[in-house]
Amino acid sequence: MAHNDINTDTSNSAQFRRMTLAQCQKIHWASLEMLERYGAKLHDQQAIDLLKKGGADVEGNLVYVPSGMVEKAFTTVPKRVVLYNRHGNPVMPLEGTRCFYGPGSDTLNIIDHRTGERRKPVLNDIREGMVLCDALPNIDFVMSLVLPSDVDQTIADTFQMEAMLNNTIKPIIAVTYDLPGLVDAVEMAEAVMGGVDELRRHPIMSCYINVVSGLHHNAEALQKLLYLSGKGLPSIYIPSTSAGANSPITPAGAVALDNTGVLLGLVLSQLNREGAPYIMPGMPPAPMDMRTMNSPYGYPVRGIFQSLAQMYQLPAFGLGGASDSKVVDQQAAAEASLSLLAETLVGGNIIHDVGYIESGLGFSFEMLAICDDIIGWIEAFLKGIDVSDEALALDVIQAVGHEGSYLGTEHTRKHFKEEWYPTLFERDFYTGWEAKGSKTLAQRARERIEKILNQHQPEPLPADVQLQLRKIVQHRVETQPK
Repeated sequence: MAHNDINTDTSNSAQFRRMTLAQCQKIHWASLEMLERYGAKLHDQQAIDLLKKGGADVEGNLVYVPSGMVEKAFTTVPKRVVLYNRHGNPVMPLEGTRCFYGPGSDTLNIIDHRTGERRKPVLNDIREGMVLCDALPNIDFVMSLVLPSDVDQTIADTFQMEAMLNNTIKPIIAVTYDLPGLVDAVEMAEAVMGGVDELRRHPIMSCYINVVSGLHHNAEALQKLLYLSGKGLPSIYIPSTSAGANSPITPAGAVALDNTGVLLGLVLSQLNREGAPYIMPGMPPAPMDMRTMNSPYGYPVRGIFQSLAQMYQLPAFGLGGASDSKVVDQQAAAEASLSLLAETLVGGNIIHDVGYIESGLGFSFEMLAICDDIIGWIEAFLKGIDVSDEALALDVIQAVGHEGSYLGTEHTRKHFKEEWYPTLFERDFYTGWEAKGSKTLAQRARERIEKILNQHQPEPLPADVQLQLRKIVQHRVETQPK
């Protein structure tokens, strides 16, 4: 796993700040002003009642939150959230500027790596995708990748969760359509971890909660936030607008508006259960492309929310490794590389959507495999520079002399494996590349994918746990309205 980190003096890693503290404070104050003066519309009575009891002014479903309630919430929310793998190991400590990478969810299309066909995904694509994610060393967590078309679309989230839990031990970021879907997902995770308390102590999952905007909170989002916070499980609360459409076109205005919802969600989570883990957005609202009316994924305006998150000392959920290209081509590679490097430099803790193409409407296993190499490159780039006597090697330089070779030295034999070696990127001479079939990066990616799918066996869940998951899925199917 990559576990990239920036802005740490102790390891001499890269130093980068997207915004100054003064800029962050100005956006924060603007968000507080909106909460106090404009209020936010909430479509869940339990959430409204909690905020009113906590000191907010309420007019129908319009809630005005005073700044003091926000400041109080910051005194109880954890500054660090840890996600675990199925074995109960703390593999994702979301702290400071440590970065972790994973795919996205629910795309409507997939590029079949075997045929090159753009088609509707099926449940088996999720199963195979989880096997691939389980094997790729720089993929730290999973999401559902695609929306399977061969199951009931109204309850596909429950099928997705079962497929993810059965085919990887890595942490899961779930996306559910409604509260019942989230309840199913949590009950499955509890079955895997051995109970309610075990999951709370060792959370292997969180949920990406989509919110209409900073001033408009839909019922499903509020219900999910209250459910997760009530259980002491981490929630990822994401007011998600499109700049120029339902938020201002200017980055500062769009972020200030969405951040209003971040602060309201924070207050609500802490009123519901003090100390409930809370994760905020790390991606600013994408500016709508006024030529196409599409919301792009390869946009360069990044790092604003991460700067706010670092001021708040809260984990942030970012976006990288995605492209607006319709196929895995030069544009896809360029946008994936630029977004992954930018998101890492600004210190997003959870960087998702790795493998997305077609502006979030498509997914590609090839893109995911290529990004795994890109993340490895970024890890090597950000690694602190060792300037110890051993690394400076003055005695070795003296011994080799002015015209000698370092190939045979003990120093080279000791340290050459510390360098980064790519899995897919080609470094051979032209004749060597020809001898191996003159394969493109996409071809090499497809071969690696097939090798993993044929050889990698994710650790299976115990049979009785698999049966528990199947019963939850079956119950959801049987209780659906006819």
